[in-house]
Amino acid sequence: MTIDDIKALIASDESRTLELKKSTGELKDGMHAACAFLNTEGGWLIFGVTPKSLKIIGQEVTDKTKQEIAQAIAGLAPGVYMRPDYIDVPEYPGHQVIAMHFDGWVWGERPHTFHGCPYYKVESTTQIMPHDMYDERIRAFEPKTYSWEMRPASGVAFDDLNEKHIRGCIRMGVEGGRIPASALSAPISDTLSKWKLLKNGIPTNGAAMLFSNNVDEYDNFKIKMARFLGTDKNEFIDEMRVEGNFFDLLDAGLAFCFKHLNLSGKITNRSLQREERLEIPYKALREAIINSLCHRQWEKHNLMNSIAIYDDRVEIGNPGIFPSQITPENIKGPHDSYPYNVKMAEVLYRSMWLENWGSGARRIMEACEEQGVEEPTWRWDGGFVYVTFKRPAKGLSVDTVNNNPDSNDEGKGGKYDPSMAQARPKYDPSTTQVRRMIILMDDDYMSLRDIMALFNLNSAKRFRENYINPGITDGALERLYPNQPHHPKQQYRLTEVAKEWKSNAKQ
Repeated sequence: MTIDDIKALIASDESRTLELKKSTGELKDGMHAACAFLNTEGGWLIFGVTPKSLKIIGQEVTDKTKQEIAQAIAGLAPGVYMRPDYIDVPEYPGHQVIAMHFDGWVWGERPHTFHGCPYYKVESTTQIMPHDMYDERIRAFEPKTYSWEMRPASGVAFDDLNEKHIRGCIRMGVEGGRIPASALSAPISDTLSKWKLLKNGIPTNGAAMLFSNNVDEYDNFKIKMARFLGTDKNEFIDEMRVEGNFFDLLDAGLAFCFKHLNLSGKITNRSLQREERLEIPYKALREAIINSLCHRQWEKHNLMNSIAIYDDRVEIGNPGIFPSQITPENIKGPHDSYPYNVKMAEVLYRSMWLENWGSGARRIMEACEEQGVEEPTWRWDGGFVYVTFKRPAKGLSVDTVNNNPDSNDEGKGGKYDPSMAQARPKYDPSTTQVRRMIILMDDDYMSLRDIMALFNLNSAKRFRENYINPGITDGALERLYPNQPHHPKQQYRLTEVAKEWKSNAKQ
């Protein structure tokens, strides 16, 4: 390196990748910047340049100076191997500029500290790294030690896992070519062990989230959903919370969307069949809900995933963060995948619930583009990641543009035809739990304990939250004492609409 190289480096002043110090008298502050470079995009630390005037003055460099620099670099952990460059300053004989280059941080590496404290760069300033960022990087570096999904589940035994869901995942993975056919006949425990969902025979938190029927120990295995009146949260039309594993929550979220979003259809000459579409593409909603469940921070026990439907938009949120390489702006472009819950994402990929890692946003946008719906937006509010879909204007079908030459539409512009809209059924259960309850219940009045026995469940509080209350809100259940909800002899029975739905479901 020459003095001309130094002049070129400092020409644009200090920045995210350049720190200037007048002398090694500021060595400690310089090492803070060095640590920040190592934790961000890398950069140059240069001693012997005045930061304000950018004047190259250099300094006298003795053996003691070099020893002090070596000792300072030794304060960085993990250890860094680097050799400073010493460049003579022609205008100041006997003076040298000291230049050090530090490489940037790469996902999966341990974050650096200087004397135990981590630093990072925010534009041209050096700051102490926030705890959340440091914890995220430690998790990425040592996932087996720090990952929530890898810890043994509390209160969940192997027998609590839903065998039907597990075998369904195996079957889908085999059919999709991502799981060997031998898994179909192998013991489930062998497959779960290969998926790293068992630890000494005990299900991990990741196994519990994906497959457990017993979620009593997990207050956050819930999704809250609301249909709000208007464009804010001042008043809601429908509100519910559902508890369960991954598949229960996914079913509940999609059912709520079907309940409150418009459905349209048309008949084409080519197939003489009715093509039905949800106003926001089903594939896009499904992908967004899957991602929100798979990539959330499940260790945040006091928070829940959410689906909020307004007159003008749908917002799907989850407690979490964007990986440092992904932003709400670049998520729409090509990018690698940095799943927060690696093992859960791997299982969902192998069982065909997720496609190639890093392609979720692209598939969501492609589904919207195919249907002529505006692509969604992503944002992070400091605690939650949200994907927001804009709802089409009222009174318009989602099929506003039809390029099918065989369509029987006379108006190529696609004006809304009320005769094409599908009539909604009189009743449809809003959640998987309510659906199962209707199918299992008798027509006569039953006590809470009798209904709970049908599911082999023993938490009355949670059963009311996830089955009874949603069933009453749905209009599927009615009380024996409707004006006394907490009557000691309270019982419940199916309403006529629920009985009719049950009868049709059996046909």
